[in-house]
Amino acid sequence: MPSAPSCSVGFAAVAARDLEGIIEFIAADDPVAAGRVLDRIESRCAGLRQMPARGRVVPELAAFGIHTYRELVVSPWRVVYRLSGTRVHVLAVLDGRRNVEDVLLDRLVR
Repeated sequence: MPSAPSCSVGFAAVAARDLEGIIEFIAADDPVAAGRVLDRIESRCAGLRQMPARGRVVPELAAFGIHTYRELVVSPWRVVYRLSGTRVHVLAVLDGRRNVEDVLLDRLVR
């Protein structure tokens, strides 16, 4: 059985900053835990190469009829991405304990 074509995974600048901020925050108290979190998130994102549609549609956006964006939950974080052909664009890494609508609104008005 032929294998599925592999996708490339890339981080938007804002998503890279999100991830960097998360890791820096955790590292301030526990550098080892920060490394584990980074490995976990990067590993889950790398898995999108073979199974890009594995994440669910972002529920807050689906409520408005927007089904283009998907997410992986790497508790307590949410990795929001969009699939375009054979390219996965990671757009945000958000704290799942925050209201996603507030975070997105804040980004739009900045």
